[in-house]
Amino acid sequence: MRKLVMLLLAFSLLLAACGEKPEMKKKAEKTPATETKTAAQVGSNDKFILESYGTLRTLDPACGYDSVSHMRIMNIYEPLIFFDGSATDKFIPVLATEVPSLENGGISDGGKTYTFKIRKGVKFHKGGELTAEDVAYSIKRHMVVDQEGGPMWMMLEALVGVPSTRKDGKIREGVFEKIDKAVEVKGDEVVMHLPKPFPPFLAVLAYSYGGIIMDKEWCVENGCWDGTVENAAKYNNPAFGSEPLHKIENGTAPYYMLKWEPSVEFIFERFDDYWGPKPAIKTGIVRYNQEWSSRKLALQNGDADRVLVDPQYLAEVENMPGVTIHPVPQLSVTGAIFCQKINPEANPNIGSGKLDGKGIPVDFFSDIHVRKAFLHAFDRKTYAKDVWNDQVVMPTSPNAKGLPYYKQVPVYEFDLEKAAEEMKQAFGGQIWEKGFKMVITHNTGNDQREAAAHMLAENIMSLNPKFNIEVRNMDWKDYVVAYRKYQFPMFIIGWGADFPDPDNFMFTFMSSDGVYGKFSAYKNEEVDRLCKEGRFEVDPAKRKDIYERLQDIWYEDAVGCMVYQKVDHFTYRDNVKGFVPHPMLDHEWESLKLLSK
Repeated sequence: MRKLVMLLLAFSLLLAACGEKPEMKKKAEKTPATETKTAAQVGSNDKFILESYGTLRTLDPACGYDSVSHMRIMNIYEPLIFFDGSATDKFIPVLATEVPSLENGGISDGGKTYTFKIRKGVKFHKGGELTAEDVAYSIKRHMVVDQEGGPMWMMLEALVGVPSTRKDGKIREGVFEKIDKAVEVKGDEVVMHLPKPFPPFLAVLAYSYGGIIMDKEWCVENGCWDGTVENAAKYNNPAFGSEPLHKIENGTAPYYMLKWEPSVEFIFERFDDYWGPKPAIKTGIVRYNQEWSSRKLALQNGDADRVLVDPQYLAEVENMPGVTIHPVPQLSVTGAIFCQKINPEANPNIGSGKLDGKGIPVDFFSDIHVRKAFLHAFDRKTYAKDVWNDQVVMPTSPNAKGLPYYKQVPVYEFDLEKAAEEMKQAFGGQIWEKGFKMVITHNTGNDQREAAAHMLAENIMSLNPKFNIEVRNMDWKDYVVAYRKYQFPMFIIGWGADFPDPDNFMFTFMSSDGVYGKFSAYKNEEVDRLCKEGRFEVDPAKRKDIYERLQDIWYEDAVGCMVYQKVDHFTYRDNVKGFVPHPMLDHEWESLKLLSK
C-alpha cells in the first residue's frame, strides 16, 4: 500500500511539472478552470474564484445534506441566527433581530418555548418582503418535505419528538398536525414549541437547513407545499432530483445564483437590495476541477483566489509565493461503513449477487467475521503516514476527538493473518472456499478516500486469490443518492458536526434511524435505546455512561472502519482577506460576504 500511495503522489508531481494529462487535454480546454483569462479578469478586486472537486446535488434547503450543497445554499439563503465567528456555542442574529435567551425572555417554559423577533425590511431576490408568516412556513415546509436520508431529522426530533415523518415506510399518524402546532406566528414574532427541552436547538437552527428561511408565496408558486395540513402528505419525501426547488432559488442573502452549469461552474452575483452591509465581492465563482495539477497552476498563476488542497499536496503550496494557508481542525470524521442488506436491483457493485465466487450476497456484511476481516485489513499507521503525512487524527469510533465524552476505544489491529482467520469462518467457510467479487466506491476527487479503498481492496485480495475487489469512483452528487439506495456494499463517507455534541455523531452512524446507520441496515436495540436516551438526558454523568457504552458497542459489533478525522487547509492567494475558521465548516465552505481583496 505504501508503494502504491507513493507512486500516486509521484505521478501527481509529474503532472504538476508537465501540465495536463495528454488524454485529458481536449476535455480540459473546454472547462472554465483552463480558459484563457483577460487582464481584467485576473486579480479582479470584486471577483472571487474558488476551484473545487465537489459536485452540487441540490439547492432545495429541505433536501440538501452535504457540504457542497451547504456552501451554495448558505450563501444564497439565510437562517434566523448563525454562529458568532469561530464559536460553536455562541450565536448572532441574522433574520431574527436577537438571539433568544433566558435573559431576554426568548427562551421560556423550562426550555420548551423559543420566541424569535423577525427582522423587517428584508427583501427576497425575486422581490417579495420577509414576514413572520414566511418564517413559520419555511420551518414547517422543511419538516413536511423530510426527504429520505435528508437533514430534517434534527428539526423533527426537536419540535415533534420523532426523527422522521415516516415509520416503516408509512407516514406517522398525526405527524403533520404536530408540525403545524409546533410553529406559530404572533404578530412579528415566530414561536416554536418543543415537546421537551433540546439543548442544542439553537445550534441546529444556525447550521442545519431546518433554519433556512424562504418566501412562502414564491415556494407555492413553484410547486411546493401549499401550507395546509390536509395536503402535506403529497409533498413528503420527494424523489432525488425531483425536488421543486432543485435548480432554482429565492433567498435573502447578499448573493443570488447567476448561473449553475452542473459539474462545470456555479456563479454567485451580489444582490443590490440586500438588507445588510454591502459585501466587497461582487461575483463569486466556484469551478469544478478534479485535477490537482490544474488547481495548483490556477493558484500559482493567480487564476484562482483559492483552491482545495488535499493534505498529500500541502508541501507543494506551503512555500508558494503569494499564498496563505489556514489550517483548521475539523469536528468531522470519515468512515468506511458496511451495508448489511444491499439492494440487488440493477446493482453493478455486487457481481452475481450470490455466494458463488462471482459476486457477493446482499447480506455479505451481515456476517461479523467478514466485517472483522476488513477491519484487520486496514493499516492505520501506514495510512496516516503515507496519505496524511501524520497530520491527521485517527479516530477509534464516530465520536470525534474534541467532543464531550470522547473515549479511545480498542481497534482491530492491522493483522492479515487474523483477517484470513476471520474470512475462513465467514458464512461457515463458504467465503474462503468459493471466493467473492465486489466493488468499493469512493467519491471522485477525494484522494484520501481513494487511498483507503485501495488499501482495503489490496489487503483483502492478498488473503486469497479467489477474492476480487474493484475500486471505482463516482461524482459526489450521484454518490449521495446511491448509498441511500443501499447500492454500495461499503460506502466511504464523512460526517461534519450539525451541532457539537456526541449525539450528532453516534446517532448518525449507529442508530437504525441515523443517516448512515439506517443505510448500513445495522440494527441493535440497545444502541437505538441509548441513542434516544442520550439525546434528551440532562445529567452529564448519565450522558457520559451512555456515550461511552455506545463507543464500546461500535468496537464490539464491528460496525464500520473509522478512517480519519481531518485537518483542512484553506489555501488562498494572500491578497484575499476576511476568512474566519470554524471547526464545523469544512474545506468546501466559503462565506463570500466576509471576503475582500
